[in-house]
Amino acid sequence: MQGTANKPADTTQKAALSDYLAAERTLLAWIRIGLALMGFGFVVARFGLFLQQLQVMQSASSEHSNGFSLWLGTLLIAAGVMVCALAGWHHMRLVRELSRGETSRNHSATEAVAIAFFLALVGLAMAIYLISIRTATRSQNADSQEMLCSLAAKTESSTYPVITR
Repeated sequence: MQGTANKPADTTQKAALSDYLAAERTLLAWIRIGLALMGFGFVVARFGLFLQQLQVMQSASSEHSNGFSLWLGTLLIAAGVMVCALAGWHHMRLVRELSRGETSRNHSATEAVAIAFFLALVGLAMAIYLISIRTATRSQNADSQEMLCSLAAKTESSTYPVITR
């Protein structure tokens, strides 16, 4: 008994294996979010090219640029890279704290809430963009239909010589 009384009491509690595994699951969840952001950004960026190809196929004049989807897609890809980098940094810091026995520190959810608000703003911007594209496409289709109708009326009213072989 006397040998144990002379030893200094170690008040820091070492982290259990389950704590490390929980930290790793959290890291993997953040990496999935980052990869999803990057993939969605790539799709959004390519969506602008798809719209341009549709305009070319419909012989519509490209009065407005579809560069917004390219910039928004690039922003989403950059956000995904940032989420992955922050997740890695946060995981390294947490594992270091767990190894030292510093588990009493409170962790905030600021990053998760900021990403949620960012994605809500991106969704709102994409909805506005798609509505504006749809409105512009409808007006272009109406103009082209009116032009076709007027050309057909002119063709019927005038007589052109028919060349046969």
